[in-house]
Amino acid sequence: QVQLVESGGGLVQPGGSLRLSCAASGIIFSRYRMGWYRQTPGKQRELVGDITSYGTIFYVDSVKGRFTISRDNAKNTVYLQLNSLRPEDTAVYYCKALYVNSVYWGQGTQVTVSS
Repeated sequence: QVQLVESGGGLVQPGGSLRLSCAASGIIFSRYRMGWYRQTPGKQRELVGDITSYGTIFYVDSVKGRFTISRDNAKNTVYLQLNSLRPEDTAVYYCKALYVNSVYWGQGTQVTVSS
């Protein structure tokens, strides 16, 4: 049984930081491209960034220089470090695992940026 479990969300003030984790089980983690997405009510889920099995990283423009993706294959975990947070970063953050035709999603973790 495949599971992706996100953690680390919460309430933070503008300019603050959070570190999200996504722990995977039931897959050969090192083979998977791992992505972070976010979604706000009434909007489509959008890509934040991803990291390939080789370690190549992509970020969307709105988070470049503020967010950092990393992975630890020994721990089957992908991370999203969120710095310089803005109110518009408020969303439910999801991780996704992708390998060929296999796609798995976590349940999401809420990030709220507010003073």
